[in-house]
Amino acid sequence: MNLSESLLVIALLILLSAFFSVAEISLAASRRLRLRKMADDGDERAERALRVQEHPGEYFTVVQVGQNAVAILGGIVGEGAFSPSITQFFTLWFSAESSATLGFLLSFLIITSAFILLADLLPRRISMNEPERYIVRVLAPMRGFVVVFKPIIWFYNLVTDSLFRLLGLPSTRDERITSDDILAMTMAGTKTGLLAVREQQVIANVFELDSRIVASAMTQRERIAFFFKDDSDAIIRARIAEEPFSTYPVCDGDIDRVIGYVDAKDLFQRALNNLPISLQDESLVHKVLIVPDRLTLAEVLEQFRQVHEDFAVIVNEYSRVVGVVTLNDVMSTVMGDLVSPSDEEEQIIRRDETSWLIDGVTPVEDVMRALHLDDMPHDDEYETLGGFLMVMLRRVPRRTDAVIWGGYKFEVLDVDSYRIDQVMVTQLPKNTPESAAASTDIAQSAAQATKHNNS
Repeated sequence: MNLSESLLVIALLILLSAFFSVAEISLAASRRLRLRKMADDGDERAERALRVQEHPGEYFTVVQVGQNAVAILGGIVGEGAFSPSITQFFTLWFSAESSATLGFLLSFLIITSAFILLADLLPRRISMNEPERYIVRVLAPMRGFVVVFKPIIWFYNLVTDSLFRLLGLPSTRDERITSDDILAMTMAGTKTGLLAVREQQVIANVFELDSRIVASAMTQRERIAFFFKDDSDAIIRARIAEEPFSTYPVCDGDIDRVIGYVDAKDLFQRALNNLPISLQDESLVHKVLIVPDRLTLAEVLEQFRQVHEDFAVIVNEYSRVVGVVTLNDVMSTVMGDLVSPSDEEEQIIRRDETSWLIDGVTPVEDVMRALHLDDMPHDDEYETLGGFLMVMLRRVPRRTDAVIWGGYKFEVLDVDSYRIDQVMVTQLPKNTPESAAASTDIAQSAAQATKHNNS
């Protein structure tokens, strides 16, 4: 075989090896969701690709047999094609033995480099860009190779399956899609511009419903507008005008004794028709849904669905009312920034590029999101920003108390009846000695407080 014939054979072997590389990567990288969409649109090749993905054993066996056979054959042909000429070239300066060694090494390097670049790296990168496009094109030829190499495939699959069983490894691909997979896809879509940042955040908030407890979205006890069942008509009308809400709990002598709730639209109808308003009227007071404060938002939504209600009273383990929650509160948690300030009270107000004014009852998850923090210390011990400050200070905070964490300074601006009302959060310059010293002081103060409490 002369040099030109050898080069032609090598080129054909490189093309064949590139084909197997494309076939391998395109099947492995193809996303089932896209293939399913293509199949639903009428592409039968995509349907066949889905079936191959479910049982890829024979397919990958053909790929490996083909790639290895082509690589070995390419090495043999290449060594015979280049080694004599290169050896003869080196004899001008070196001995015959050294020239033969150098000729073999250089011809090996040339052939190996050609296969790595043209038959491996280049086709793999190409097929990674649009795997679904290429898998439907190479599938038919690969089915032909499966038929041709059937005896060899049977032997290697038998040995491989035996090894899998011996090692206790799964032989099928796990196609379950988790919430982490979906979030990763949406984040990738946001980076490429296919999804808006707010849209991605809404999707992330939906998955947080299983982890965020109802206390993170409820109206706190101190802010609940409620009626006593024996309130007069004048008191009811005055409270509606002063605190307009869609729903009001009705209590018997104390807020912890909730007997039901009244819908604002029923009160408005009576007011517009100049009828007296009395909560002694059982037709006005509806049965209220009571839920524990440790339920997640997803569980609260399920409770709403079961009883066909959109309002619930939250109680703790001591049967003390700690807040109320509505369906709108949960949906506002999901929608996040897409909810306009007119729809809900803003708990996080950005003053400038480096400072925020945050309500003490703001859920810590919202604070972390606004400040781009990955975690908070002892986050299993509190649910709000106020709780974070109490845990870090190991006491009830007072005005001007401050905590340094994650490059931010959390300073208490206002305390109302032991409840942290407003907190100023300021971003500190990175790598400043003041930040490190402040963090050390806070840690020492917390440790001293803990030691004092234990003693």
